[in-house]
Amino acid sequence: MGDMNTKDFLIGSLIGGIVGASAALLLAPKSGKELRQDITEQAQYAKEKTSEITSTAYQKGNEYASLAKEKSNNLAKAISEQSNQVYDKVKEVKGQVTDDIKKVRGQAVGYKDELVSEVADSKDEVAQTVKNEVESIQNTIKEETEKREQVLQDK
Repeated sequence: MGDMNTKDFLIGSLIGGIVGASAALLLAPKSGKELRQDITEQAQYAKEKTSEITSTAYQKGNEYASLAKEKSNNLAKAISEQSNQVYDKVKEVKGQVTDDIKKVRGQAVGYKDELVSEVADSKDEVAQTVKNEVESIQNTIKEETEKREQVLQDK
């Protein structure tokens, strides 16, 4: 917003200077030749000032553009680095969770086999009930692990 006020001020100053100089020349009691010479001099002066202002504005614009480009490149680099760090961390956690899931599944299978062999000596109905319960637990564990895997994949 400050740049806009500076720009407006410069444009207003330039126009005001031209109008003021023109009014002073036209209202001053001079001969036509002197008046034309003064107008030519003032026009040349206005042209030089306009060139200076244009050159300065162009230089400032290039400086600001370079600064903005540099800042955006730095920001993009920082965001990229942070994204890679987050990605690596999520990948590491996913690996740990996957290992834990495999370990729990292995233990569940081991427990199932143990229970089935212990109960095999008892009536078939008790064995079947226990087997069903173990399978239910395994299914629950499997569903929970799938949910956790899905949560990890969503991240």
